[in-house]
Amino acid sequence: MIKVYIAEDDFRVANIHEQFLQKIPEVQLLGKAGNCKETLKAVKKHKIDLVILDNYMPDGHGIDLIDDIYSLSPQTDIILVSAENDKAYVETAIRKGVKGIIIKPATLERFVSTIIKYMENKKNLQHANQIDQDFLDDFFGVGRIQKPAVVAKGIDPLTLQKVRDVLMDHSSGITAEKMGEQMGASRTTARRYLEHLVAIDECFAELAYGIVGRPERHYYMKKD
Repeated sequence: MIKVYIAEDDFRVANIHEQFLQKIPEVQLLGKAGNCKETLKAVKKHKIDLVILDNYMPDGHGIDLIDDIYSLSPQTDIILVSAENDKAYVETAIRKGVKGIIIKPATLERFVSTIIKYMENKKNLQHANQIDQDFLDDFFGVGRIQKPAVVAKGIDPLTLQKVRDVLMDHSSGITAEKMGEQMGASRTTARRYLEHLVAIDECFAELAYGIVGRPERHYYMKKD
């Protein structure tokens, strides 16, 4: 359950935002304030997860209230909802660490999607056992980076794809000799393609020691 407080001087807008919040499961509205002073009192009194903060208040600006809120309650997050769209205002808000900015008039879809994204990030961070790059990419909305299609001189893309397919079918590894048999090529050619995949970090090789003779390199496809 996310505990939310609305700081908005226009009671009509505050009521609309309250109605929007009612559309979102797992949200509890603790109250509403019409100015900065009342907002700070509420932050002191309640354990608030999220403040929906307007910028223009009768006794000050929401952007200036952010530091005071964090000082009183470091665990409280802030999403700004304001008609202000000045670049300097937005840059300042981002530097201060707000979790979102919605420009008025806020539509139901925009308001709800912003709150839900905030809730998902908060929940995922709380329950994460470990943090890896994929987690951070999802958290910050960064698309997964695709490996570039690197093809060296003398490497045929179609043949290379065939080598990939064979590797995928041999999870226990395959030698260059066996690969050559599978792709209808010499051991030397197969090894060249396999070593190319090692060079571009798509597969890896390990030495396997038999009963007699020299150890052989076995190639394995890397898992995503």
